[in-house]
Amino acid sequence: MQLQGIRVIDLTRILSGPFCSMFLADMGAEVIKIEEPGAGDPVRQQGEAVNGYSLYFATFNRNKRSMTLNLRSEEGKEVLRQLLRGADVVVNNYRPGVMDKMGFGRDALRALKPDIISCHVTGFGLDGPYRERPTFDFIAQAMSGFMSVNGLEGQPPMRAAPPVSDLVAGSYAAMGIMAALVRRSRTGEGEEVATALTDSMTSMLAFLATNFFATGRQPLRTGNDHAIASPYGLFEASDGQVAIAPSNDSFYFKLLAALDLEHLKQHPDLQTNADRFEARTLINQAINQRTRSGSVAHWIDRLNAAGVPCGRVLGLAEVFDDPQTQHQQMRVTIEHPQHGALDVLGFPIKFTDAPCTMHRPPPVLGADTESVLHELGYKPEAFASLRAAGVI
Repeated sequence: MQLQGIRVIDLTRILSGPFCSMFLADMGAEVIKIEEPGAGDPVRQQGEAVNGYSLYFATFNRNKRSMTLNLRSEEGKEVLRQLLRGADVVVNNYRPGVMDKMGFGRDALRALKPDIISCHVTGFGLDGPYRERPTFDFIAQAMSGFMSVNGLEGQPPMRAAPPVSDLVAGSYAAMGIMAALVRRSRTGEGEEVATALTDSMTSMLAFLATNFFATGRQPLRTGNDHAIASPYGLFEASDGQVAIAPSNDSFYFKLLAALDLEHLKQHPDLQTNADRFEARTLINQAINQRTRSGSVAHWIDRLNAAGVPCGRVLGLAEVFDDPQTQHQQMRVTIEHPQHGALDVLGFPIKFTDAPCTMHRPPPVLGADTESVLHELGYKPEAFASLRAAGVI
């Protein structure tokens, strides 16, 4: 596995940080998740449970070890210092300044391990006027501009249902850590990596941002229609809807041929994408009138045969029953020693020669505390005193 031999100290909870460290663990890094004694990551108590175990927690904390440690105590901080001396990476998603107050700011980390890579996942960044503000996904979607371009014009802005800012920021954090590891292999130097939920969502605005830079105009909300291409969106079949995405003239002409609408090539109002965008109601009506004559399955087969990007709108039951999803193993069952079979999401990154594996089930809270302490040189008699003091 790509990151075998890399040790990561994971001080994160909820989602953005755990999503980052999940990628590292899936690629073979040893991830030691530090959790509060008696409570643990709040996600352990969220989402639907199977056999008494949260699948929300299981998905994003597979392949990790769990150690409970009270970082408000000096004894707990000393254990963390020892862990960091042997670590390659430390990840946190505290508010800016918390690591400094705990005694683990940039200079303190470098003193413990000069080549350590520290990663911060925050709401707004490590500095700037909003650095102290608390943030969750909904706020990041709102304040990044992302929410303002989703939904239908004339109706309220709409968030995306999944917590996308956590997922994107966590992905960027993992990418940054891996880049820092490559740099360290060349220079021997550590690095400080930072990602923010709001920055991450702003970076995803793509052509909506570049169009704004060019014109200074706020993009209109277009729902399932594309903001710069037409036709594009959901179209009506006799028994449902078909997603069709002919994003350029080549695909558009293939669509017209597949739908027996080639006469529209000569329509004066539909000559260019810009024309079609302005006459979106006209072209959509023509396509809907044709697609209503056949079933979803009919049009999926016909459009795919013609090379037109299309698809069925799938519910989650259909997604995980879909043969391509199953072939790609995007639903994976983990056998947990205490909670039995747990279904989690699969690996989105595929490696041919050294694939990601489920090599460790999601941990019971504190399951690895004593083994980690033993690796640090603590004797068994110390475990009881640390437990009595509330350190573990």
